[in-house]
Amino acid sequence: MPTFPFSEADPIQFPGPPPKSADVVIIGGGVIGVATALFLARRNISVTLLEKGRIVAEQSSRNWGWIRKQGRDADELPIVIEASRHWRQLAEECGEDIGLKQTGVTYLAGSDREMARFEKFLKIAAAHEIDTRLLNARETAGLIKGMSRSFKGAMTTPSDMRAEPWLAVPALARLAARKGVKIVENCAARALEISAGRIRGVWEAGHIETSSVLLAGGAWSSLFLRRHGVSIPQLSVRSTVAATEAMHEVYAGAAAGEHIAFRRRQDGGYTLTAGGSHLLHLGPDAFRHAKKYLPALMANPFGSRYSPAAPAGYPDGWSTPRHWAPDSQSPFETMRVLNPAPERSGLRSIERNFRRLFPQLDAVRLKACWAGMIDAMPDVVPIVDKVQAIAGLVVATGMSGHGFGIGPGIGRVVADMIQGNQIGHDLTRFRLSRFSDGSAIRPGPAL
Repeated sequence: MPTFPFSEADPIQFPGPPPKSADVVIIGGGVIGVATALFLARRNISVTLLEKGRIVAEQSSRNWGWIRKQGRDADELPIVIEASRHWRQLAEECGEDIGLKQTGVTYLAGSDREMARFEKFLKIAAAHEIDTRLLNARETAGLIKGMSRSFKGAMTTPSDMRAEPWLAVPALARLAARKGVKIVENCAARALEISAGRIRGVWEAGHIETSSVLLAGGAWSSLFLRRHGVSIPQLSVRSTVAATEAMHEVYAGAAAGEHIAFRRRQDGGYTLTAGGSHLLHLGPDAFRHAKKYLPALMANPFGSRYSPAAPAGYPDGWSTPRHWAPDSQSPFETMRVLNPAPERSGLRSIERNFRRLFPQLDAVRLKACWAGMIDAMPDVVPIVDKVQAIAGLVVATGMSGHGFGIGPGIGRVVADMIQGNQIGHDLTRFRLSRFSDGSAIRPGPAL
């Protein structure tokens, strides 16, 4: 069974070399970095994007491919509504088929308690004029036909969309390059050059002069920031995903229940994963920030499983260096692409649960499997903020598994933040200082 196709063995599409200077340097070639670069380039800003391995080789290509408003934190909703508009525009502008389709997202409820949670979100959706609605048991069975069990009901949002991440974000990167963004793969940002509390440049194998940097490093962001004396309580969890061969359509959109989540793919198969289950590798940061994660753990005590140690070279690995000199090799060069192995037991469970839900299907053949490391925050919402201690540094990280869908919206927001423009949204919820100013941890919806 083949694993996910993107790796450091793939040919370099954007070889560089990096320029000597840039108005803005973006660290990280995932959906947030690429989208921000694109919006800045549209405003004739000189942008260099540094990717330590390959563009979109990590979580931005490994996610489920859902573009959803449903189940979002109330403070994320205005940005993801904007992002949905951008996705439609960008799909046309990039001139490539990225698999974008409006087919809806549905959450299945097995209990009255789950239905009550859905009802709470329904009020939030109504305030934003979103077409989310609740279904009873009969309506749920009619929407997704052939399920072997009955559900109490469901929540569905017909206007939500899906796309193929491994097609969509590379297409946006190519569009950004055509707009003038200088993308350099296999080029790890080692450190910031800081003088008098202000950014003066970025060290990679060489040096780029700049006064403005966006860190959008996903699972690696915390490690990079700690090197510069900035601590964020970000952890990374491993999620296993599989893709089936082409098969009979049971639902055109994306759906999730307690034990299985599935999405129709452009190739006629389904992307499958376990509903709400992930693996946390315990490392120094996991222990350092454990207290901040207690509210989320209490709200969903069975959502996380634990491994005593991360593999060598992982962001929170016990042996991963936390300090290095700008002229020496960094951890980002030791591991160019974070490519975790899928859990074999998890794959068996995913396949078994999908078969159980749809026993009438003749065959469910898995043609590919992979895993990704999701950058998570204690309150399940990201950090999108300027770093007050380092003038010129903006951080957009900790998307908590929600980054693909909201990516273009965050990109536009960050582009305006970097330029000092009006943002158009209230970003108080996403401030960096919420973890140090005594604010209570308020977990977003784990929907």
